Amino acid sequence: MSKKCELTGKIPLKGHKVSHANNKTKRRFLPNLKKVKFTSELMKRSLKLTVSNAGVRSVDKKGSFDEYLKIVKNKNLSPRLKKLKKDILIKSPFKKKLISKSA
Repeated sequence: MSKKCELTGKIPLKGHKVSHANNKTKRRFLPNLKKVKFTSELMKRSLKLTVSNAGVRSVDKKGSFDEYLKIVKNKNLSPRLKKLKKDILIKSPFKKKLISKSA
C-alpha cells in the first residue's frame, strides 16, 4: 500500500531525528492517512479512499465530495479519481459564473 493521499497527493518527507547531543539519524515524516468512505451524489455511489486528515478537512470545507473534485487540480489526484472527476464534470450541469463589473 502506498503512503500517499489520493486527494491532496501528500507523500512521506525525509528528515533527521536529532538527539540532545545533536546526533542526526535519518527518519521519515509520514502523512496522517485514514481510510474514509466518500459518497458521490451525482454518480450515486460511494468510494473508499486513503486520504490524509488535511484532505478530509478540504472536502468538508467545500461542502461535498463532488464539489471538491470539480475545483481541485488534476495533478494532485490519483488516476482513479481523475477518471471519476471526468465523469462528474460530464454529468454535472454547467453553470456560468456571472462576473459583475463594479463601476
